[in-house]
Amino acid sequence: MAEEKKKDASALLAKKKKVKPRKSRDADCCSVNFLKCVLHIFNVVFLFAGAGVLGVGAWTVTYRHRYVSLLPTPTYPAIAYLLIIAGAMGVPLCALGCCGLKTENRTSLLCYTYFLLITFLLEVGAGGLAYYYEVAVEDELRAELNNTFLSNYALDTTVTNAVDKMQTEFKCCGAVRYSDWRHSPWHEHDPRLLVPDSCCKTPSNRCGARDHPSNIYYHGCIRQFTNHIRDHLIILAAVGVGMAVIPIFGFLFSCVLYVKIKHVID
Repeated sequence: MAEEKKKDASALLAKKKKVKPRKSRDADCCSVNFLKCVLHIFNVVFLFAGAGVLGVGAWTVTYRHRYVSLLPTPTYPAIAYLLIIAGAMGVPLCALGCCGLKTENRTSLLCYTYFLLITFLLEVGAGGLAYYYEVAVEDELRAELNNTFLSNYALDTTVTNAVDKMQTEFKCCGAVRYSDWRHSPWHEHDPRLLVPDSCCKTPSNRCGARDHPSNIYYHGCIRQFTNHIRDHLIILAAVGVGMAVIPIFGFLFSCVLYVKIKHVID
């Protein structure tokens, strides 16, 4: 009997040695509760940052969109829409994150992590595209703006309104110079009008029939328009790249939390 008890005790002791101890929630450098607290704070910051990115994108579309029809490529509006998508993801993503943090559900945390990475890529993509286009836009406008002015004015309402708005706002006339209008279909339709009325220093009906320097602007719009677009592209690039730093922090912390919860449960 004594020998049997001894064997049973030895077997039980060996079995206990084989069982791996369950990892503590507070083991290693960061506890689960600490990581959850950090991510809750991150969610608040991320929500406000997303609202800012969304606001900049919406402002671009609403107030700066009037000149999009004069640009030769759709790159400029594409940047704005990328920022809008990235900003709009803020609310549902924060809700998903809070749900995952509360329940410690690994699937929710994994989805949250993936969407943070997607947000990061959208913002970096928008910022990088804005920096690239800021360099390329001047050459594109020099090659295409004059053709846009001459070919579509009075034929396309959107372009006509954009051109008139530009000439009034920037106090300019034509793409390169005021005489560009003499080679346009618009001028051929009514040769008595030398330039559109929006070229006049004091716009009035048919004031463009007189092209004296005291009446119209002589310099073209291309320089002011290029500077206007480039300045705004710099803002979009700064917002995109600057805000992209925020989701990457959330991505890293959520990865650590996911791994830690996995080890605790397993």
